[in-house]
Amino acid sequence: MYGYTIIEKHLSMLVKSEETHVSRNTVKRNLARIAILMVTSISALVVAPVAASADYFNTYSTVASLGNAHSSYSTQAFGVGSTYVYSAKIQKGNTAAVIYRTKMSDGSTTLMTNGDSGQTYTSQLGHANDMALHSNNGSFYMFVVTMKAGSTSLVKLKYVGTTYYQVGSYTIRHNNLNKSMSGVKITSKDANNIYFLFKNHHTFYRGTLPLSATSGTIDVTSTFDLNIEDALVNGSTVPNITSFETQGIGYHNNTLYFPLTHENVSIVLVYRNIATASGTIEADRDLSFRITSSAYPNLFEIEGVGVANQDKLWFNTNRRKALGDTASDGVHYFKNYSAGVL
Repeated sequence: MYGYTIIEKHLSMLVKSEETHVSRNTVKRNLARIAILMVTSISALVVAPVAASADYFNTYSTVASLGNAHSSYSTQAFGVGSTYVYSAKIQKGNTAAVIYRTKMSDGSTTLMTNGDSGQTYTSQLGHANDMALHSNNGSFYMFVVTMKAGSTSLVKLKYVGTTYYQVGSYTIRHNNLNKSMSGVKITSKDANNIYFLFKNHHTFYRGTLPLSATSGTIDVTSTFDLNIEDALVNGSTVPNITSFETQGIGYHNNTLYFPLTHENVSIVLVYRNIATASGTIEADRDLSFRITSSAYPNLFEIEGVGVANQDKLWFNTNRRKALGDTASDGVHYFKNYSAGVL
């Protein structure tokens, strides 16, 4: 090899210098050259490992704007189906909620009707912080967490087209105490039961409900917590992440999508292998999402997320250009991301 040919040449020089009795300093210099050449040659033969680059997404497309019917200015729950997404918005004080249906393919958005009252709002959903969609025997349902403790901590709506009807309400209980939840998704179902994943702050719970139950108690077990402090967003931790607010959650193919928001910044952390998760789990270090909005500097809140329509990551928002802006909330998806690939 080339490196070793050079080393042999300098060894020959060293031998010659000793035979001709050159100075001891010259010998030392030649020895130093040999050492340097040996290190350089060996280093050239070692192929350094290349670190994998993290996947990071920070741009989005807006598909639809959300209105403010019945003075419902605050976007909350988000549910993603195969054709439509559903967004709840609430009045100040949680006195009423409206639900908008948005078609993913063209953004057309419809204010849904409460079939029980004939109005386009309901007073039964509380803070309506998150929702989970479910289908059974050709019928379609929404389960909404109200952030209340007691008999209406989870409310079930049946929807037909753009009309919904309340068909159930349930108590969520943990360690024999009523519990309010701020996130909900369905992880699976079988012939008899629906299996839920609930969230309160950074702690997650599992619970089961019979398919046809219209009331009752869901006894939940605490199964895992999220480590957010050490999560990487575009390769770095977020210094003030503990000041971020938690929102609704997304669940797809054994993967949890966890939005966090602070002022005009929203991030989404990703956690894998949820079916077997326990203890404190770590975020995927190679996949993250963040929007830091200069267009909406007063507020950019991702409220809920979900995967659908060519595996895009969809979300709804509260957005404000300035205090008092009530015309900027919407439905969006992250550009260039496909859950089927990453």
